[in-house]
Amino acid sequence: MRKLNRLLTVIAATSATLVSFTSAAAEVNIYSARKEALIKPVLEQFTEKTGIEVNLLTGKADALLARLGSEGENTPADLFLTVDAGALYRAVEADAFQPLNSDVVKSAVPEHFRSKDNLWFGLSLRARPIFYSPDRVDPEQLESYLSLADEQWNERICIRSSNNLYNQSLVAALLDHHGAEKTEAWAEDFVSNFARKPVGGDRDQIKGVAYGVCDVAIANTYYFGHMLNSDDADEREAAQKVKIFWPAQDAQGTHVNVSGIGITKHAKNIDEAQKLIEFLVSEESQKWYAQANYEYPVRDGVEWSETLQQWGEFKQDDISMDVLGENNGEAVRLMNRAGWR
Repeated sequence: MRKLNRLLTVIAATSATLVSFTSAAAEVNIYSARKEALIKPVLEQFTEKTGIEVNLLTGKADALLARLGSEGENTPADLFLTVDAGALYRAVEADAFQPLNSDVVKSAVPEHFRSKDNLWFGLSLRARPIFYSPDRVDPEQLESYLSLADEQWNERICIRSSNNLYNQSLVAALLDHHGAEKTEAWAEDFVSNFARKPVGGDRDQIKGVAYGVCDVAIANTYYFGHMLNSDDADEREAAQKVKIFWPAQDAQGTHVNVSGIGITKHAKNIDEAQKLIEFLVSEESQKWYAQANYEYPVRDGVEWSETLQQWGEFKQDDISMDVLGENNGEAVRLMNRAGWR
């Protein structure tokens, strides 16, 4: 009986140790508005290097933000990642973040690519230039976003709906640069130049140019990169019929936006969350973004992928990303008044 008791004691002690080890296993939980395929590989690299497990939940930005709000202090989320400065601003307004005071992150991410209160930090950069058909458009005809309001572009422009956050952020930037009166006048003439009612995503606008529905379009560069390197021959063929024009190079520069991340207000694994953000802004991770996602690194000095290099360097608009969120409401109202649907 004494041997049996000793055996039970050893088993109990061993079990307690295992339970303790399991509960102490390092992990970090992310709510992400990025598709899993566009973020999971770099998260797996982080786990491989650190041993910290990453639990990923993906969904629409607004739905994830609403979930954070309803969960409150009970949320398992340590990090919220989303794909537009406007969405990040909404998260700030919802009091979803806490500040991150990491010298590693602040030294890697330029000031205009993070919130002024260090509540979120940009991870990758996407540009929103003009795409055109070289068969039907002389690039000498192109100049800036404002120039697309000229009569020469009547019924020649494809673009997404005013519901699209990328377009809202573009108009928010134009408001900051040109003021409400000039931007609204531009929007009215710009809308009158649409070749069709706004429909579809950015790829559809690029295909519209390729197939002659329109002659110019506005879209994000990383969609173009994915099309050029797609396994779908039709997508590759469409993309090869289109070229990029970098607008406003003699003025503020081409509009850019960020995907970004912040530590949630009620995060339980703060140290692990900080380590992950520091990893995501490292040179290694930033290079992966450029290679795999056809996005630009936010960190200076990181080599661009071959695809990005082929498009050439360009002047970026260095507007604060906070402004894109602050001007969002005014931008949406202006777009609606202009008839941009």
